[in-house]
Amino acid sequence: MRIGSNDDWSERFAGNQGKGALSPELITRDLDTSIVGRNLVCRDRVGSTNDIAAGLAREGAQEGTVVVAEEQTCGRGRLGRRWRAPAGSSLLMSVVFYPSLLASQIQRVAMVCSLGVQRGIKIATGLAAQLKWPNDIVIGGRKVAGLLAEAGVSGDHVNHVVVGVGLNVNLDPEGLEDVLLPATSLSQELGRSVDRIAVLRSVLREMDRLYVRLTEGWSPKDAWASNLATLGCRVTLTQGTAVLTGVAEDVDENGVLLLRDPQGRVHRLPIGDVTSHHP
Repeated sequence: MRIGSNDDWSERFAGNQGKGALSPELITRDLDTSIVGRNLVCRDRVGSTNDIAAGLAREGAQEGTVVVAEEQTCGRGRLGRRWRAPAGSSLLMSVVFYPSLLASQIQRVAMVCSLGVQRGIKIATGLAAQLKWPNDIVIGGRKVAGLLAEAGVSGDHVNHVVVGVGLNVNLDPEGLEDVLLPATSLSQELGRSVDRIAVLRSVLREMDRLYVRLTEGWSPKDAWASNLATLGCRVTLTQGTAVLTGVAEDVDENGVLLLRDPQGRVHRLPIGDVTSHHP
């Protein structure tokens, strides 16, 4: 859905940038989570929420600590790409986890978080989003959110995992530059401004519920795979200069993509950029 021109959009949402400011008091009011969001750090402007959260993790911050900012000057996505969002337009946050997992299982935390974002969006707005392998969330094929998981590892021991989330809420996607995947936002899809705090609270609750299950031994694989728009599609996957085309058949317990090439060989791909080919 397109809503007016860029000028119309700017005029409509410029006045909302200062409203619903993110504050610990508003976010945590009756939040009722067990782990995620019990400790909250709110900042107006930061370089990267992931960097702050990683520093807190190294200092032994409480598990589930959430760092949320109105603006990032050095926000990044996967492979060092920059994440851009005007101040006050989006949800920019990072969460600290101390999972009892092997280094090869780190993606399970990101899987849980992406499901939490997807379900939180549904609860708060009614919008049905899907997951795009490996760490994007899309609505109608357009990217509404991205996740970045970074870990501190000693050998095969996971010291901490920080999962960063950038979710486009009240943002005009036409103003974004250098995006690999067409973008959207919750307000673009709904045709109205969206309460960021309501969305954030729903996301934190769902992340918490799913992460608690993960700590109890639950595997997110089936739930994650069933929501992956990538599976069953013919795709082209790029890893650096390498390009591979085939059918995305499945993922394993750790989120590794199983891609069958035209010769029938199955490739196990832990990371990469995927483009789907539609008939």
